[in-house]
Amino acid sequence: MRVIGLMSGTSADGIDVAVADIDGAPVDAGGAGLRVRHAGFVAVPWPEERRRLIFDLFANQAPPAELCRANFALGETFADAVHIALAELGLPLATVDLIGSHGQTIWHDVAAGRVTSTLQIGEPAMIAARTGVTTVADFRVADVAAGGQGAPLVSAFDWHLLRPAADAGGWRAVQNIGGIGNVTFLPPLGLDALPLAFDTGPGNALIDWAAGEATGGVWTYDHDGELASEGRVIERLLIRWLEHPFFTASPPKTTGRELFSVELARQWQAEVFAAEGGPLDLAATLTELTAASIADAYARFAPGPVAEVVIGGGGARNPALLAAIDQQLQARLGYPVPVITHEALDIDSDAKEALAFALLAYLCWHGWPGNVPTCTGAQRPAILGQIAPGDNYPRLLAMRSMY
Repeated sequence: MRVIGLMSGTSADGIDVAVADIDGAPVDAGGAGLRVRHAGFVAVPWPEERRRLIFDLFANQAPPAELCRANFALGETFADAVHIALAELGLPLATVDLIGSHGQTIWHDVAAGRVTSTLQIGEPAMIAARTGVTTVADFRVADVAAGGQGAPLVSAFDWHLLRPAADAGGWRAVQNIGGIGNVTFLPPLGLDALPLAFDTGPGNALIDWAAGEATGGVWTYDHDGELASEGRVIERLLIRWLEHPFFTASPPKTTGRELFSVELARQWQAEVFAAEGGPLDLAATLTELTAASIADAYARFAPGPVAEVVIGGGGARNPALLAAIDQQLQARLGYPVPVITHEALDIDSDAKEALAFALLAYLCWHGWPGNVPTCTGAQRPAILGQIAPGDNYPRLLAMRSMY
């Protein structure tokens, strides 16, 4: 089955479009396992007016009418991204069976450590109508309804496909660094243990904001970690920022721009300036904060010895951040840990999250759970996603009846 995964994260820097050929069935559903072959990836930038709209919504500056219009406008843009990507890859739309769209998270509401609601927009019916392809979306709400955090959902991809070998010497930590960071701890094959996943805290979101501040809005992210490399880490502020209650809270836990917000970034910027630091020092200290919060989470919550760290997401392209993570891991765990990117496992780091939502769409279509309760905190496995039929829906139904 050919499935397209669409992902736009909290950084809202573009729409990731991944094409995957997926077959098989999960082992816990009586199958021999899932197989995912990556067939292509394109990152489609958000049109600037759409990106401004998203950040207005992040800032809670849009009335309900504007939110309603944005839901359909973003759905149309997701559909456009499918057409753009397929044209660039030279793949016919007629070969695509299913689309899995994460949508754009606008709000992820956490109260007293419990997710009470979550909202992703980008109307799937619009995607299905503009592409003709049946679309699965709105994945997070079913996990929240089952008592979970609605995240991290990428842990299902990790659990099904990325467990380390029996002789790995310990657990594999699969660390995504998008706008927010999240980790999945995977036991080696043969060990009777379940995975653990949670958000580690800010990933690139605050670093991206600092990059914009340092360059007068010219940069939307820190290119190759250049800004952080030129600044100095203000250690006493780093220590205080790490006292934020999110970092010490026990899993399961999730977070977003609601907590690690522009308002908090401005507060921390003022603290840096009061300490006679400048914009580059802010970038350096926020970069170190992301690295330290990841390593600290491992030291506090890893279920077993960490033998390897696999990093994906935009943070995998930031050499300054990767170096800081390497140093922080050794300091906080007390031993060196190999840090690699997904490319070492033949997975495109940039495509990973979009591939995960392609897989979640495939699981939904076949009626298999898409969450991992030990990772999201849900009370039970749940089928994730809501289906918007496209022109190919009757053909898909006929295909499913053949299983």
